[in-house]
Amino acid sequence: MRLEQASSVTDRGGGRFVGEIPDGWQQGRGAFGGLVLATLLRAIERSEPDAARVTRSLSGDLCGPVLPGPVEIAVEVLRRGNNLSNLDARMIQGGEVQARASAVLGAPRVDVRAPAPTRPDAPDWRELPDLGMGPPVAPVFTAHLEYRSVGARPFAEGEQGGPQGFVRLREPPARLDAPTMMALLDAWWPAIFAIEGRPRPVATVSFTAELLAAPAELAPDVPLFYTGRVVAVREGFFVEFRELWSEGRLVALNQQTFAVLK
Repeated sequence: MRLEQASSVTDRGGGRFVGEIPDGWQQGRGAFGGLVLATLLRAIERSEPDAARVTRSLSGDLCGPVLPGPVEIAVEVLRRGNNLSNLDARMIQGGEVQARASAVLGAPRVDVRAPAPTRPDAPDWRELPDLGMGPPVAPVFTAHLEYRSVGARPFAEGEQGGPQGFVRLREPPARLDAPTMMALLDAWWPAIFAIEGRPRPVATVSFTAELLAAPAELAPDVPLFYTGRVVAVREGFFVEFRELWSEGRLVALNQQTFAVLK
């Protein structure tokens, strides 16, 4: 099942939406966090009547495992200003809130000059092998994505500065959108694995993303270049910074806080 189908929602009116989390997108017991956030954002975007107001940023909390099956989403419009909308969404399953997200949607504003970020050195993605990720080595959801790693093999020590590589959906959509970008930001394995030289059970507890380019302007079938690094560790929690690049252009930023489960 394609990501856009897996994260689709149905509007029930009054800020209420329903969705169906499919089997085959798990990351451990629950669904892949990127899918959960994409589903929440689809409900948020469906709640905004002004097509000129697009997603600028999203922050979310993954409170508990979202299991395959039906979910309800409640969307609240916190404020709609002249050019900016703030919305909040909660995903409910089994009578409990399992995830929530807040998004800022805004219409275009004036151009502002800014320094260009340093472009990471990246080889041609066609020169790198498809890692063929999937169970039992990797989580179930990774079978839906194509990974091409730069440098060390997955989960291995030696990824200096954090993992880098190219990522895309194996079944690309007709066009990229904001929910898909959230899933791609969350798709790569945590950089802490390279520090320890092995995977271990971890879970995202908070997620913040900024979209720096219109997703629809990016080629959906061309992989995005991913970089990630650990910036802090404390008492079983660690923080990562993640980036997605398209042809030398920074298109998305992400900060995640992970909990080490054991």
